[in-house]
Amino acid sequence: MPTLVERIQHGWNAFLNDEKRTNYNVDIGAGSSYQPGRSRIYKGTDRSMVTALYNRIAIDVAAITFQHVRTDENGRYMETIKSKLNDCLTLEANIDQSGRELIQDIAHSMCDEGVVAVVPVDTDLNPEVTGGYDILSLRTGRVVEWYPKHVKVSLYDENTGQRKEIVLPKSTVAIIENPLYATMNAPNSNLQRVIRKMNILDAIDEQSGSGKLDLIIQLPYTIKSDARRSQANKRRKDIEMQLTSSKYGIAYIDSTEKITQLNRSLENNLLKQIEYLMTTLYGQMGISEEVFTGKADEQTMLTYYSRTIEPFCAAIANAMKRKFLTKTARTQGQSVMFFNDAFKFVPTSQLAELTDKFTRNEIVSTNEIRAIIGMRPSMDPRADELRNKNLNQSPDMEEPVSVAEEELAGNEY
Repeated sequence: MPTLVERIQHGWNAFLNDEKRTNYNVDIGAGSSYQPGRSRIYKGTDRSMVTALYNRIAIDVAAITFQHVRTDENGRYMETIKSKLNDCLTLEANIDQSGRELIQDIAHSMCDEGVVAVVPVDTDLNPEVTGGYDILSLRTGRVVEWYPKHVKVSLYDENTGQRKEIVLPKSTVAIIENPLYATMNAPNSNLQRVIRKMNILDAIDEQSGSGKLDLIIQLPYTIKSDARRSQANKRRKDIEMQLTSSKYGIAYIDSTEKITQLNRSLENNLLKQIEYLMTTLYGQMGISEEVFTGKADEQTMLTYYSRTIEPFCAAIANAMKRKFLTKTARTQGQSVMFFNDAFKFVPTSQLAELTDKFTRNEIVSTNEIRAIIGMRPSMDPRADELRNKNLNQSPDMEEPVSVAEEELAGNEY
C-alpha cells in the first residue's frame, strides 16, 4: 500500500499532470465527431429495418469464440496457442476494437457489402517477404477494386485518423465472402428487393407527412386563355396567402368556387409485398421471426445457429486459417477454430440433469461444469478428474469400486 508521500510523488491525474491534454493546438492527428474506423452502412440500408437484421446476425456471430488452436492428427482440438493472432481474436484486435468487436465488424460488413477484407495492419516481419510473421493488429476494410493477385482496400489508418485506399496482395489479406450472398447481396436477391420497396415506402410516408394540403380549386370559368390562366394563378396565390397568414389556417372562397381535397389515404399493397418478401427471406436464411422478438425456443435457436450463424463462422475461420497460417504451421496442427457454448440455450430446469449425464459419463469434469454455471473452480484435485462420482473410490485411489462390488466382496468372508 503506497504511503501518502509516494502517492504525492508518483500520482497522476489526467487533467492536472499534462497540459497537452487541454491544449487543442497540439497536433495529435485529424479529429472527427464519429469513429472513422467504423464500417459504414450504404446502399440505403441505414434507413430501413434491414440494419436490425444485419446487427442481430453480427452480434450472434461475435458471441462465438474464435481461437488460434493446435489440433491432433485427426483435426480435433488439443490446446489453445498463446500467440499474437490469438490475442487479436480474443483480446485486442487494434487500438480501437477488441477481438469481439472485430468479429462483429467482420460479420456486419459481410452482410452489408457481401465481401470484406481482413487486413493484418501491424506485423513483426514483412508479409510480402516471409510467411513466418506474427500478426500484431487486424482491421476490416472494404474491397474497392479487384486485380488478378491484388486487391485495393479502403482501410482506416490509425496513425493519421483517415481512411486510405491501398493495394495489397491477396496472399496476405483474408477475403471473406458472405455465404448467403445470393440471398442477401445479389442485385436481384430478396433482401435487395425488400430494401428497394422499403425506400419507396419511406418516400411515400415522407410525402404524406410533408404538410401539403393537396387541394384542387374549381373556378367558375374555363381556363383556356393566358389571361384566364393568369387570373387563376392569382386566385391560387391569394388562397395560399390566406392560409399562411391566418392564425388557425382559415381561408374564404367565392360561393361559385369549389374545393376538392386529395390528401386522403390511398390503399396500396406495398406493405403486404414487403411482409411477403420478409417471410420468404427469413425462410431462405434459416431465420424465424421469433429469433428477433426473443420468443424463440431452444430448437428454433439451434436451427438458427446451425443454418445461419455457423456458415458465417466457418467462412471467417477458414479464411483466417488459409491466409494467416503458413502451410508449415497447418502441417504442425495449427488452425483457427470457433467454439459455441453448448449450454447457452438449455433451461435451468434441464441443466442439472445434463450436467449429471456429462459428469457421470466422464465427458466433462466438475470444475468445467462450475465454469459454465459461473461458479469459481473447486480447489479439490478430484474436481478436475474425469470420473464417475457415483462410484466409490478404492483406498489407493487407483480404480473405482462400485457399491455392488463392495457388498459382494463382503459376503465372501
